[in-house]
Amino acid sequence: MSRVTTEIRDHVAHVTLTRADKMNAVDPDMAEAIVAAGEALIGNDDIRAVLLSAEGRAFCAGLDVASFGKHASGGDQTDRIVARTHGNANLMQQVAMVWRRVPVPVIAAVQGVAFGAGFQLALGADVRIAAPGTKFAVMEAKWGLVPDMGGMVLMPTLMRSDVIRLMTYTAEPVSAEKGLDWGFVTEIAEDPHARALEIVTNIADKSPSGTRLAKALIEVAESGASEDDVLMAESVEQAKLIGGAHQIEIVSANMAGRKPAF
Repeated sequence: MSRVTTEIRDHVAHVTLTRADKMNAVDPDMAEAIVAAGEALIGNDDIRAVLLSAEGRAFCAGLDVASFGKHASGGDQTDRIVARTHGNANLMQQVAMVWRRVPVPVIAAVQGVAFGAGFQLALGADVRIAAPGTKFAVMEAKWGLVPDMGGMVLMPTLMRSDVIRLMTYTAEPVSAEKGLDWGFVTEIAEDPHARALEIVTNIADKSPSGTRLAKALIEVAESGASEDDVLMAESVEQAKLIGGAHQIEIVSANMAGRKPAF
């Protein structure tokens, strides 16, 4: 059974979790499918944005309980967990981190719940649009675990330390409304998919090279690089764009009052 579908339309990759009957809970097959979908986009020069969404009433309810039980009953899990199978990550970490490695903006439309694995998957997107009342949780404490799907890389870029600690220690669900205040929800929209579609459509009309270099530059700025390195990165990336075909076209289009054609 398919866990994830990808459809590319008008330079936008629509990636959809399709395990609605299980609230898109992540089992091993789902993890593999999410990672495969993301990695397939990394080298795709045609895409300009990604819309990440899920079918059904929930974005992702977290780790599949049955698969969790299977892993938990298997004794020492050190080798499986510590092995770096996807660059500097393991499979479960790559579920979230792959979307930061996709070179174009990823906009997530989130509804229902985004718990545990689902929360960290959503954090991997550049932007999160949530339906009113959507619940988010760092769920690992419920199972006696710690966040281990990239959460400790992603949360500090979005959230205050006390918020991270509260959510991590308690596993208490947090509303989208509170998440907006706490920094991990970008916007609340009655129809998050429609709003996310507006955003990716807007991005797709911008300079493809400019957008890709902007995402790369933001990653440098958030990486803890020195002020000198960030300032140099700004200059290096800008020099790549000025006078290039995409930049000339967008200037011409703006001057002519027309839509650019890339």
